[in-house]
Formats: sequence, structure tokens, C-alpha cells
Amino acid sequence: MLSELKDFIQSNPDVRELKRAVAVQMYLNGYKHREIQESLSVSSGFISKWTALYREQGVQGLKLKHLGSVGHLSPQQRQAVCTWLQTQKYWNLEELQGHIEQAYQVVFDSKQSYYTLFKEAGISWKKTQKRNPKANPELVQKKREEITDWLEAHRGEIDSGELVVLFQDECHLLWGDLCGYIWGKTSERIEVPIVNERERQTYYGALNLHTQECLIQAYDKGNSQSTIAFVDYLLKQHPSRRIALLWDGASYHRSGAFRGYLTSINQDLDESQWKVTCIRFAPNDPKQNPIEDIWLQAKRFIREWYHLCKSFRAVKALFEFATHRQIFDFPKLFTYGCFS
Repeated sequence: MLSELKDFIQSNPDVRELKRAVAVQMYLNGYKHREIQESLSVSSGFISKWTALYREQGVQGLKLKHLGSVGHLSPQQRQAVCTWLQTQKYWNLEELQGHIEQAYQVVFDSKQSYYTLFKEAGISWKKTQKRNPKANPELVQKKREEITDWLEAHRGEIDSGELVVLFQDECHLLWGDLCGYIWGKTSERIEVPIVNERERQTYYGALNLHTQECLIQAYDKGNSQSTIAFVDYLLKQHPSRRIALLWDGASYHRSGAFRGYLTSINQDLDESQWKVTCIRFAPNDPKQNPIEDIWLQAKRFIREWYHLCKSFRAVKALFEFATHRQIFDFPKLFTYGCFS
């Protein structure tokens, strides 16, 4: 029976039939539901349903059932499909096609009909966002409150300019970052000349909480040496002022070399008079840092002007133009209070 299933898979069936067959094959070969779900983006019910049909009917049970020539759904059926869509944990076109065919014996001639149903159900095509599963929302909230309280306690010094608060982070710019979604003629490919898409430049950046100005500097890589050099640069930009750095827990922010550097510049000063104070965000959640949005804006900017980037030098020039000494104003900048 498994050989019949294998032959069916190799016969290049419809993509919906193929997904059903592969899910059944994986299950019969000993894969757990969780593993199949992760690999094929299907539900546990999908696996159980098609495995049962395969055992009852063989590969015939996996094939599409084109019954009649009905090409539309009634208003009640459309509402039922929308309700079904809203209860799903994930969405893809093949699942919707299979559900409508199985439940109502309807197969649309155009994919647009399925897209319209997605829209009616309040489901849109969008880009996925990265999330670190190790992030702890409670810890993030607690740290946000701690930082907010600390800043409020130092509001007078921040307003007077005695204390400069900087959101600090590193950005690793690749030549390949130039590629992304842009407008273009439907009938034409948009090609971007890239000799080495892995060519990269590391930038250190600092966003001023009070003035909302961003400063960046280029370095070979993110490490203790570059971190020390950047903090030295920031001190020279703000002479006779104290600096507070809000940043993540990167290893080179905590290295012995950097701790030794902090000891040397803060010497025996009281903590309230330290030249540089470092405050870490909660781990595993870069969204806490407003400067992350500046990196995203800058990369979007270079994609919009891709036609000017004939070399990686041009990519870097545009990135620096969009960030260095620019003033920013967006809601996330005021996550920890308004000080501008």
C-alpha cells in the first residue's frame, strides 16, 4: 500500500493532493503530528482526516473530487467559509481550496475568488515578523518600567543636558539588503546588480532620547574593540557631559575588556557621577530598542533608491545619508517617556 502512495506522489499530482499524500506518508513512516505540522504547515485534523481516508479508499481517497459544475457559493455558504477561516491558526490557499471542495463541492476557476474570501474574512497577505520564542513578556514589561522610572528620576539632568541618554545598537548592512519589494511593471523583472550579496559593513548607532538625533560610525565588526571605540566617539561628541547607554546584552557589551574600559573612565567616581552608565534591556527582545526602527527605515530607503546603487560603496553612502545626524520622530521613540 505504501508503494502505491509513493508512486502517487511521484506522479506529480495537484499540489493539494500532493500535500495530502505527503502528510499521510510521513505519518505512516512514523513522524509525529507535531513534526508533520511544522514541515507542511497543516493542522493535526488535516493529518488525521486524510490518513483515515487513505486507509479506507487508498490513493483515491486523496484525490480531488470534482463533483458537478457548481462554481459559486451561496451567501450563507460564503459566511460559513469566512467563519471557518477565522477559526484557523494559519492560512494558505491550498487549505481553503480543499475545504470548499470537500464541504460544498465547489472549485473556483480563478484564484481571485479565493483571495476575495480571504479578504471578506479579514485575512490579508502580509510579511511575517521575527519573534524570539525565548523572550519573556513579563520580564520585558518589568524592565520597561524600571527604565522608565530611572529616566524619570533623572529628568532634570536630561532636560538640562547634563545627562545624555542614548539608545545604542549595531546594524550589519549587507549588499543583499538592497533587494526587497518595490513597484515595477508587471511584465518586467527588476534586477539589481550585486557582485557579492554577503559583502557587509557593521555600523554602531546611538539615538539621543532628548534631541532625537542619530549618530552612526562604521567598524569592521561588532566586538569589544569597536564598542570601546564607539563609546569614545560618543564621549567626544558630548564633552563635559555624562552618558547613559540603553542597549542589549551582546557579549561585547559585557566583555572583560569593556568592563575594564568602564572602570578606567569612571575611576573612583560615585555612581551618580559616572561618565558612562550602561543599562541593559531585557534579553531576547530587540523591539525594546527604538533605534531598531531606524535600521528598518534606512534599509527601506536604500531599497527605494536601488537604481542608484551600482556598488556597495553607494549602498553604504545612502545608508549613512539616511541615518547619520538625522532627526527622527516616531511613536516608539517615546516608549519610555517624552523628553524631547
